[in-house]
Amino acid sequence: MTNKNKKKAFDFSGSNPFEKDARKLWGDKKVDESNAKVDAMLRKGQLWNFEDELNYLYQRLADMRHEDPKSPKAQQAIGEWYKLLSRVNTYSMEAFRGLGQMYVNDPRFKNNIDEFGEGLAVFMRDAMAHFADNAKS
Repeated sequence: MTNKNKKKAFDFSGSNPFEKDARKLWGDKKVDESNAKVDAMLRKGQLWNFEDELNYLYQRLADMRHEDPKSPKAQQAIGEWYKLLSRVNTYSMEAFRGLGQMYVNDPRFKNNIDEFGEGLAVFMRDAMAHFADNAKS
């Protein structure tokens, strides 16, 4: 993922098209809550560490993208992905599954994610769906 795309994908200011879509999908309250968490991370100097963790996990997942997304190794990594994303938003399992589908359906997400390795978005979608299906309620 290029630095330009990382910044664009992570910037949820009013001019960002990702925020407009997020507001349509999840509503103003959820987006405002996420923005507040991101702002707090930025004020505490934690945002760059968070970005590094995202990129590290993307790379780990990319390295296993040709394996079975239902494997214990893939499920452990996608569980870490869920926990990492949960630091800035609260996801039901249905929403987490939907997010994975969006990684494939939305070319902006698919192109950015697949920069780590062709097919990563599809792998993540499948792993996220399996994770959501098997989450303890």
